[in-house]
Amino acid sequence: MPLRTTRFFSIATLAIAGTLGACAAPAPSPAPEPLWGSEWRLQSIAGQAALPQPAATLVFPQPGQAVGHGSCNRFSGAVEIDRDRLTFGPLMSTKMACLGGASEQESRYLGALQKAQRYEVQGDTLLIHAQGMDQPLRFVRTAPRK
Repeated sequence: MPLRTTRFFSIATLAIAGTLGACAAPAPSPAPEPLWGSEWRLQSIAGQAALPQPAATLVFPQPGQAVGHGSCNRFSGAVEIDRDRLTFGPLMSTKMACLGGASEQESRYLGALQKAQRYEVQGDTLLIHAQGMDQPLRFVRTAPRK
């Protein structure tokens, strides 16, 4: 086979392979539902059921802000969301005394929020995946998006 023909077939093969490779690339995942204006109640931390009372909550009242109730204390802080990535800034909270397991739950909950990495919304369920946790924080929606 002449050199010119061999070169043509080599270039054609590469072009076809490149085109097919581009077609086989997975489609980018859709951006998750925006959290702004939503309200949630904690259901579980790493698979362990949350105390029903006092309820731990998480609210995203406006872009860049998160507030809630940790079980004993109210908290607030900055939050950054980029597609499915979720990062909380330092959280400020009141310092009221807690009784029973509420203090431990609040400590675990706020600690997990500080380690948040990504989130997903599945219907009325919010999952927040945190560094070092095998299972996500699980929330149920308490109010529709505003």
